[in-house]
Amino acid sequence: MSEHSYLTSCHTRSSSSRKGSSWSSGVLHYVLQICCMLCFLLVAGTASAQSLTLPDVAMLQNQATYMSTPKLSQELRQARQYGEYLVFADTANPSKRGEASMSGSLAVLYPDLGEPYRSIFAKIIEGVEDKSRIPVISIPLGPRLEASELNAQLKRNGVKVVIALGRQGMKLATGLDRDISVVVGGVLNIPENESRTMTGVSLMPDPALLFARLKGLLPNVKRVLVVYDPKNNEWLIKLAREAARQQGLELVAYEAKDLATAAHQYETAFANADRKDALWLPQDTTTVEEGSILPLVLRESWSRGIPFFSSSFLHAKKGALFALYPNNLELGHSLASAAHGALSGDGRKAGVSLLREVLIAVNLRTASHIGLNIDYQSQRSFDSIFPEP
Repeated sequence: MSEHSYLTSCHTRSSSSRKGSSWSSGVLHYVLQICCMLCFLLVAGTASAQSLTLPDVAMLQNQATYMSTPKLSQELRQARQYGEYLVFADTANPSKRGEASMSGSLAVLYPDLGEPYRSIFAKIIEGVEDKSRIPVISIPLGPRLEASELNAQLKRNGVKVVIALGRQGMKLATGLDRDISVVVGGVLNIPENESRTMTGVSLMPDPALLFARLKGLLPNVKRVLVVYDPKNNEWLIKLAREAARQQGLELVAYEAKDLATAAHQYETAFANADRKDALWLPQDTTTVEEGSILPLVLRESWSRGIPFFSSSFLHAKKGALFALYPNNLELGHSLASAAHGALSGDGRKAGVSLLREVLIAVNLRTASHIGLNIDYQSQRSFDSIFPEP
């Protein structure tokens, strides 16, 4: 029905009401008020950027008996005062009501550091806020913040679950009250005995993703060489062996518990390598040292034509064939999902998982040096390219 027809119908009903009794006139006049109010909402909503949809109008019609109450009349006046329109809850979508009714709030604890860490944490928090179905508050952690003070602040804000970012956040979170669930993120190495009792996402890229990308670029590679400190990454190497096997690769691991041993092991690995080998640099503070180990790897890799790949964005810029690094926004999404799982008592979410929310960087100069041609179409699958165009 058009606006003109709708208004004409209202006017005709009003004219006929004069011929009846005063009681009938009052009833019809009341009906006329309801119809005109619906017409006003429909017309005004059509002209507005926040227009009412047909289901909204239908819901208004279903609430006709409630419209006579003084409470609704007051709400309508207030709504028009603020330029808003009345929209009733969509009873056909109970899932949204369940999400909205989830009690408590979520706090993100992050170290109060300068750049570039501040921007990294900000992007993770943005991802948490995007995905969370409950209110999110962000709490920077100063160097002097005590666990008792943090507990009090969380209680005042009705916090039921926290996402603790970084080593400092994880450390403070261990002192929180037991009724507050904890999810950790933004941490590289979590001791295996601690990871079993925690929930969260590590910053360590999943070796399965690394090896799949390696085989995609270099299908003739048969072995992956790695030097690692068992104190840091024994658990990672266990997972990596299985991931390598799934890709038809053999993982050759060299142990090193100090820097001098690590340098010697790299020299041994390169001396025994051939063109069907590739070197993996994991996140390891003992064996992947920037001052002496990385220059050694760059030199030997280039001179012998043995490619290496990494879990560090900066390594791709310096000469690694490719590197996987965190997609911080998507990491925030995953942490928010883990937080909701912890809050609901979902046991399947327990444990610290490897990072799968990743971006990929490639070094075209290194690729060209080992005879790998990455065409323009293939380059579009990478998030960062070095040397920069």
